[in-house]
Amino acid sequence: MGCCSSASSAAQSSKREWKPLEDRSCTDIPWLLLFILFCIGMGFICGFSIATGAAARLVSGYDSYGNICGQKNAKLEAIPNSGMDHTHRKYVFFLDPCNLDLINRKIKSIALCVTACPRQELKTLSDVQKFAEMNGSALCSYNLKPSEYTTSSKASVLCPKLPVPASAPIPFFHRCAPVNISCYAKFAEALITFVSDNSVLHRLISGVMTSKEIILGLCLLSLVLSMILMVIIRYISRVLVWILTILVILGSLGGTGVLWWLYAKQRRSPKETVIPEQLQIAEDNLRALLIYAISATVFTVILFLIMLVMRKRVALTIALFHVAGKVFIHLPLLVFQPFWTFFALVLFWAYWIMTLLFLGTAGSAVQNEQGFVEFRVSGPLQYMWWFHAVGLIWISEFILACQQMTVAGAVVTYYFTRDKRNLPFTPILASVNRLIRYHLGTVAKGSFIITLVKIPRMILMYMHSQLKGKENACARCVLKSCICCLWCLEKCLNYLNQNAYTATAINSTNFCTSAKDAFVILVENALRVAAINTVGDFMLFLGKVLIVCSTGLAGIMLLNYQQDYTVWVLPLIIVCLFAFLVAHCFLSIYEMVVDVLFLCFAIDTKYNDGSPGREFYMDKVLMEFVENSRKAMKEAGKGGVADARELKPMLKRR
Repeated sequence: MGCCSSASSAAQSSKREWKPLEDRSCTDIPWLLLFILFCIGMGFICGFSIATGAAARLVSGYDSYGNICGQKNAKLEAIPNSGMDHTHRKYVFFLDPCNLDLINRKIKSIALCVTACPRQELKTLSDVQKFAEMNGSALCSYNLKPSEYTTSSKASVLCPKLPVPASAPIPFFHRCAPVNISCYAKFAEALITFVSDNSVLHRLISGVMTSKEIILGLCLLSLVLSMILMVIIRYISRVLVWILTILVILGSLGGTGVLWWLYAKQRRSPKETVIPEQLQIAEDNLRALLIYAISATVFTVILFLIMLVMRKRVALTIALFHVAGKVFIHLPLLVFQPFWTFFALVLFWAYWIMTLLFLGTAGSAVQNEQGFVEFRVSGPLQYMWWFHAVGLIWISEFILACQQMTVAGAVVTYYFTRDKRNLPFTPILASVNRLIRYHLGTVAKGSFIITLVKIPRMILMYMHSQLKGKENACARCVLKSCICCLWCLEKCLNYLNQNAYTATAINSTNFCTSAKDAFVILVENALRVAAINTVGDFMLFLGKVLIVCSTGLAGIMLLNYQQDYTVWVLPLIIVCLFAFLVAHCFLSIYEMVVDVLFLCFAIDTKYNDGSPGREFYMDKVLMEFVENSRKAMKEAGKGGVADARELKPMLKRR
């Protein structure tokens, strides 16, 4: 369980054959037991919230007096209007539905159980009275009869705020929610404090709602482009690097040119006959176009400079990209790994959010300062929130680590199988089987280490957001430095974890032994990491940029037709962010394959030299790459150039 190894284990490590073992053993069993106990604790939290009635309060809803809608209720001590029979009142209705304090998570409006939600706007108390008489649904306080709605002096306090917006019940949760989008805009205003002009926020939200069909279509386009790029990678990996480079150059130049052209065209368009509201929208779009055009220009210049510096090293990645393409041909199920991982994450997040909502309504009924009922958990159980929050991070990281271990196991099997015709029928399923049978403890330990780093960083980020504008410059600098250092540590540990999973997939060793072995290999091949792995990641980044630029360009052309009545700043940002997320999910699998192949290649060249009994496992393309590198080193070494120093560690003879 510890990370310190004895001299005997170090000797065994040096004699290790470094090839997939047939007879595997379970690794990091104590950590698997700890993870199982933690999951049992997560289940206990969910069961506790359901057992204390939170499930009924969440699904059916409850009024401001602690009565659950749709059932008979017990009387609560010292709380008026509690213990009512709401068998026929199945919906929660708020007297002022738009007056919700989302920052303090408190409802400023009285909540009642009603028979039906008002489907049409009610403008006067007479309309409210008619609605109660016709539908049997009293929208005023329980203390006020429907016949008193228009005569009582307390009606202005005990009845809903006029006009009562049209509402509809939320499916499965029995809450009357306003249909009009303007009410939700007020919710957003309570959260978005950096928008000084509320009219800007209203126009942004209206732009999203007006362009929702285009947004959905562009999101689907990004998914299709990602799938097409994965297929292209499989078949044209030899020229992929150069194709991506050319396309990114053309795409960045074309996108920048289109933005400047649209800016110049819209600036010259006449505005004399435009109404004030449309004039404001046009000015917002013109300002957004200028910002986009300048940003695209700066991005294009930086991209060109980076590609100019790295142009000599691009060829080093072609061999690994070609072998990675072969991996996807032999292991086609790798393409679908993002779907399974995303599906598992969505299921867990849905469970986590549902349990969180259960916890929000769990506990005992207490009366707040307004005289309404709230449910609070007291005693040691109030710390379940922290346990539940840690579970979100650890289990999410565990699911992602399972994907890394699955991909590593499949690629390792491919690499160390000399005759590819002898591959298992489904290497992916075989890798999943090995993961479940032997290595869940290793995955649990690796994901827990990431959790230990991620939690302090999130706490510091929360402190920074809460203290913004209050702390001095020195404290702000120290806080940001700590956040940055933890972020860098997390990225380094993520990379080391992935290589540790690869070592575990090869030798069936525990996490710490695998991490140590992988770290030694990476340190010995530091220039390989810099020259191959980094450039490969950069090429995949160019692929993500290509998908985002293509989707963004299509969005610009489509949204440009709505510029007269829609502010399309926010829709375009949403589309580009979604396109990058989709591209990252798909190309990250390719990135994992390249990283695993690189570690296998480094191990192969370290422990084998091609002589009888120590034959290489590598593909013929990688062998050609090694030979070409040797020739390049000899030629470069004559002049003593820096390229010789770069290629030398890649060509050591054993």
